[in-house]
Amino acid sequence: MGKLVTMPNTPNFINSNFRLIRTIGTVASPYTGSITTQEFDGVYWEAVVSLPPMRRDVAVNWQSFLLECNGPVNQFKFADPDALTNRGTYNTNDLKAKNRVNQTSAIILSFATANTITAPSNTTPFSNILVGDFIIVTGSAKPENNGTHKILAKANAFTVTVEPQTSITLVTEANRGGCKILSNQKGATGLNLSSSTNNASGTIRKGDYLQITSSTTAGSNPVQYVMVTEDATLNVNSGEDTYGVKIQPKLRTAITQNHLVRFVSPKGMFRLTTKDVDWDANNISNYGMSFSCIEVV
Repeated sequence: MGKLVTMPNTPNFINSNFRLIRTIGTVASPYTGSITTQEFDGVYWEAVVSLPPMRRDVAVNWQSFLLECNGPVNQFKFADPDALTNRGTYNTNDLKAKNRVNQTSAIILSFATANTITAPSNTTPFSNILVGDFIIVTGSAKPENNGTHKILAKANAFTVTVEPQTSITLVTEANRGGCKILSNQKGATGLNLSSSTNNASGTIRKGDYLQITSSTTAGSNPVQYVMVTEDATLNVNSGEDTYGVKIQPKLRTAITQNHLVRFVSPKGMFRLTTKDVDWDANNISNYGMSFSCIEVV
């Protein structure tokens, strides 16, 4: 796995290219032109950055850092250089994951094209879910009914109206057994979160980044770096505000109850893309340096 190397924080990069790399297979029919796609789990961020001209006494910090990285062996914390500060006003370092629905045992569900999901009336799988939250459904025979759905309305503890995240509408399917309803699971494109302290409050906005951490302990290392893709749904609740947060890319691994998600100065875990390190210098000892890195998966 390698060790964690600390990246210098000055000077700031003068140029950066930050992009998300997806692994998607496509097959085009030579007869109809229709395209079939297959999405795979390989999704990660990649960056190319350049530093401004530096005198040697400053450049040595970056030289040492790049050499200590040992090519792609070791890792370092890194963030989109042009979005180091989030736009939202949430005022505490971290949020907490809240699994407000966690129907891990099989349940019968019915799906309708009006985008409603209904469980038997003697069950209460949606009792704790909030409008704006996200659920993941598995077990349907119809691909459109599985995956991440955003809660638009809750009629009662067993019926909700959703906005599907992978299709336009749900497909009619009655009394399908073996289904499960989960939240904050691998593959989710929406998170259910809450404030981490009683006095925490504020907004989470489109374009903000979040750091999925490795545990429930403050200061834990990042395991994934994600972007918020629409303003989060905020439910103000005395002592614990709640948030439904749409993200990309999808979660690589499930996060448990009270798992911390960092909002202030979020970072991902990255490594260099190549094993070689180089820099330029001129006759007055001005050094130029650039490097590329990818998110650790």
